Amino acid sequence: MPRHNGIPDRWLDYNAVGKRLDGTRFVAFKVPLNQSLNSQLSPSEVFGPWELLDAVRRDRQELGLIIDLTFTTRYYRPQDLPASLLCVKIFTGGHVVPNDDTILAFKRAVRRFLRDNADNDKLIGVHCTHGLNRTGYMICRYLIDVDGMDPAEAVELFNSSRGHAIERQNYIHDLHSGRKRSNKGMSQCPLEFIKGTAGTRPRERQDKRRCDQPPHGIPEEERPTYGGFQPRESPQHGWHPRGARQHYQPARGRHPHGTFSLPRVALPPYGRGSAHPADEWVRPQYAQARGQVQRPRRPSRHYTPRWANQQSGDRWGSAGPGW
Repeated sequence: MPRHNGIPDRWLDYNAVGKRLDGTRFVAFKVPLNQSLNSQLSPSEVFGPWELLDAVRRDRQELGLIIDLTFTTRYYRPQDLPASLLCVKIFTGGHVVPNDDTILAFKRAVRRFLRDNADNDKLIGVHCTHGLNRTGYMICRYLIDVDGMDPAEAVELFNSSRGHAIERQNYIHDLHSGRKRSNKGMSQCPLEFIKGTAGTRPRERQDKRRCDQPPHGIPEEERPTYGGFQPRESPQHGWHPRGARQHYQPARGRHPHGTFSLPRVALPPYGRGSAHPADEWVRPQYAQARGQVQRPRRPSRHYTPRWANQQSGDRWGSAGPGW
């Protein structure tokens, strides 16, 4: 049963990918999620088709086919898969032992891929929601019916490779005591293998609501303080100085996430009047570099600047016309 945010229930409790089953081409894993669902998880919990490829390549293996046993299409679609992968969808209900038609469809898909890839060692990835019960049953059923493996040996091989044991007792009982399914018609595969269409890895989107990294990628111990306050994480606005307003407004040319430049505007000459390019104010050091002469401030009736009476010898300036 899925959670309210679309992540499958107990999906985080299981390892993402197991090991290759010795002597076979099978590898089991839990269902990879599309980018929309992965955006709700922390970076360490993300598992999608590209993370699946990375995990298999770390074991120096190559994945060629994905057999999807989930009973839904909402977790990912072929356009989410890399172009190097093939996938086939076999709708398999959970909690109950699959019927003979479903088992035969699985055998046909495996046999066709092995026949088409006899010259390489590409793996067949199988998954359900957790990559455990339906996945374990189908792989073990193939090893028992087609390869002639002992049921107890097949179950033990899957459990040790997956890292988790098959949980549902009806699956285990059918593998040990149930009848072998017929392999008649296994060479015929009416199922169509669909190729992934994602050419490049999607851009990783940082979700500020679940951001686990310090601002600007600075380690926590090296993170600067803002006015004596250490930044903290807010579930609504990400990292911000403790005690500060959660909604920042640009002021005095500063911004909480960096700096920005205020546009230079043409000021009217000392109060009223139309703006003129000659009256544009710039800092003195920039004005000198640009060959401009900084215009002095005109005395007003409320203030007499010091330079207005520098020739009088008065250090602070005598009373001018504005006093």
